[in-house]
This record gives sequence, structure tokens and C-alpha cells, in this order.
Amino acid sequence: MESKVATQVSTWNEINSIEKTFPIWKRAFDILFSLFALIVTAPITIFISVVILISDGKPVTFKQRRLGRNGDLFDIVKFRTMCKNAEEVLQKDPEIFKKYVENDYKLPEGEDPRITKLGKFLRKSSLDELPQFWNVLKGDMTVVGPRPIVPMELEEYGNNKNLFLSMKPGITGVWQVSGRSDIGYPERIYLELSYIQKQGAFFDIGVIFQTIFKVFKRSGAH
Repeated sequence: MESKVATQVSTWNEINSIEKTFPIWKRAFDILFSLFALIVTAPITIFISVVILISDGKPVTFKQRRLGRNGDLFDIVKFRTMCKNAEEVLQKDPEIFKKYVENDYKLPEGEDPRITKLGKFLRKSSLDELPQFWNVLKGDMTVVGPRPIVPMELEEYGNNKNLFLSMKPGITGVWQVSGRSDIGYPERIYLELSYIQKQGAFFDIGVIFQTIFKVFKRSGAH
């Protein structure tokens, strides 16, 4: 896989200087799809919010700084699946933090002391990501695109940082439907960057249908 990544990267470098624009059709689709999703899932959103409030108090949502298009930082919004002092728990324990970085900026399934019981279910079902449709409406994200990463994670992309940042991050994408958390670096680089050549209305719709299937199977979610 590493040789495959290296070969494809040389191809991406050839088109790296081409100005990438965000298609009008894609923005229109994002707005319509997100509005539809937010309306349809409103009862689920309200129910989850109430359960979190009753079981663990405020805040209901969790915000984290992620890299957007052109390197702009934005706050991604999810339902809170961790304890309230999750960042403190991660930073104060060098061993946990080291494992977090070595495991592609997440802790192995079942080994993360920060995740609540309800949070485990929300992650497995991907329901924790419903609030991200607000990110899409605001224009920070798109429905289909590479997964938004934390700033320190950008180093994984080496010479292809600018190419990765030329794309608006998405709720779902090639990496998610290919295995998500089961696929780490450097394989993930190939999958994420491949979207720049594959993107289009029909491809995006295909990814959305694959995502629905993967969510029901709970593939790679933890």
C-alpha cells in the first residue's frame, strides 16, 4: 500500500498547482441535504440531547478545532461522547497521549477512559455526528469530502498538505466508506486525496448511500 501511495502522490503533485474551486452545485446540494437531514433527524437530536442532559449534564455538544479548506480553523460540533474533562485526561497522561498519537490520533477501541457508556453507543451508531450538519450549513464543511483533522495530524500528509487543504472537509467520504477507523496512515492518505480526482455529483451520491449502509453495519466506528 505504501508504494501505491507514493506512486499516486506523484500524480497528485502534478495537479497541485491547479486552482481548486468549490463547485456551486456542491454548495447548493450541501444546503438542501443538510436542511433535510436536520429536519428528519430533529426528534432523534432532541431525544439524544435530553438523555445526555439527564445522564451527564451539560454541555450536550462537544466542539473541537479542526482544519478546514485552505487551512482555516473551525469548530467541529458533535454530541458529547466523553467525560467533561476529556482533553485534560488526554494531556495529563503522557502514556495515554503517546498511544493516542501512535494510533492515528485516537485510542484503541475499549481503551479510551474518556468515553461514557452513552458515548460508546453514539459513536458505534455514528449518531454523535448529527450536529455536523450545522457545520455544513455554515459552510465550514461539506457533506462528502475528506474527514476534517486536528492541526497536528496534518504532518502525516507531508508534501501533500496543500493538496489536502484544497478540499473542504466532509461529514463522510472515501476513507469513511472504505473502513474508517480500521484504516490508518499511510493508507488513509491515499483514500483521502483520491477524492480530488473522483468528486462529482454521482460519485458523492454513491458515497452517501454507501455511508448509510456502513452506518447500519456499524463498520469501523469507534
